[in-house]
Order: sequence, then structure tokens, then C-alpha cells
Amino acid sequence: MIIHNEPVATAGVPLKEAKKVCVMVHGRGDSASRFIRMHESLQVDEMAFVAPQAIAHSWYPQPFTAPLSRNQPQLDMGLSALDEMMDDLDGLGFQRKCIYFLGFSQGACLLLEYLARHARKVGGVVALSGGLIGPRVDHKRYGGDFEQTPFFLGCSVPDPHIPEQRVHDSEKQLQSLNAKVYKRLYADMGHTVNDEELHFAESIFRGYVD
Repeated sequence: MIIHNEPVATAGVPLKEAKKVCVMVHGRGDSASRFIRMHESLQVDEMAFVAPQAIAHSWYPQPFTAPLSRNQPQLDMGLSALDEMMDDLDGLGFQRKCIYFLGFSQGACLLLEYLARHARKVGGVVALSGGLIGPRVDHKRYGGDFEQTPFFLGCSVPDPHIPEQRVHDSEKQLQSLNAKVYKRLYADMGHTVNDEELHFAESIFRGYVD
């Protein structure tokens, strides 16, 4: 699979055999081939994992709270990459309810922004250390109905890159689009991922949280 001329990393059950698939979106400076190794920490059967690669390892150049224009054209290219990924998975026969998402930091911001702009039912979403993009959460940019899709938002307080208020504002926006949001804030965790977050991701991917 190729997205925007970059190879897509794959892991887990082969796509043609999988009943579920998780789109993993890496953070700034990371790579798809490295980030997808996080699947080894998840006890999930019957799931394929796919991870698109950002050009030059970054989905956009400025902080996610910068004006959208300052992150163009890379931001639109990143959103387009996820759209292309969804089209490819659709072509492989995956129903939307069988498609899950996991992103970290810049990748979490990108996938939340992508999903909220065209809200619809998917399997579940795990956004680690991320929030909706822009100087503020602009509800006019978002629309649709998540139909109670489970979302997990996890973040440190404080986090050097993600303002706490943006996590709260993102939660409210997602709820307004009929998402079922589970939010956890961790004191002084740093910009990283903890075991509880991974366990929550497993629960969503296994369908234990709906």
C-alpha cells in the first residue's frame, strides 16, 4: 500500500485476513515503521495495523495551535493522506465500524481533525496527547454524527506540547458530534504513553468499550 508516494507500514494480521484494522498515525519526527511497533504492546487478535508515513517525518511544520494557514499546504496533505487511506480500506472491504484509529501527539491531532471534519461511525479512536487543530476549536469547521463512536483522550497535565484546555475543548466538540468520549488526564506524566492508556486502547479495539 502506498499513500502519497510513501510506503504504508503494516503489522498484525494480514489485511486480506483481518476482521478489523487500526490506522496508526505517528507523531512529529517519528516514522511509520517505528510507531507501528506499538501494536506489540496491545493484546488484540484479528486486527491488522497500518501506518502512513508523513513526508519528512512531519504532518505539518508549526505547532497544532498555530493558525491553519501557517501549517499549509502540509496540513491539507496530511488530511488527504488519511482520506486516501480510508478509500483504500474501503476498497479492501472493511466496513467503517471495523476501522479503528490510534495516534500520538501530532498524529493524534491530525486524526482528530480529520475525523471531526466528517464525523461518522467508526470502530473507535484512541488519541494520545492530542487535540483538535487551530488557534481555537472552531465548531463551524466540524460536522456529522459519530453515532456514539468511543473515543479515548489521554494526556499529561501539564504537557509541553498540548494545553490542558485544548483537551477539554476537543472533548466538548467531539461530544457535540455525538461521540462517546473517555478522557483521562495524568499528573506530570510527560509527553509519553502509559500502561493505562494502552489498556484503554485494547478495551476499545476488543469492543469492551462502546
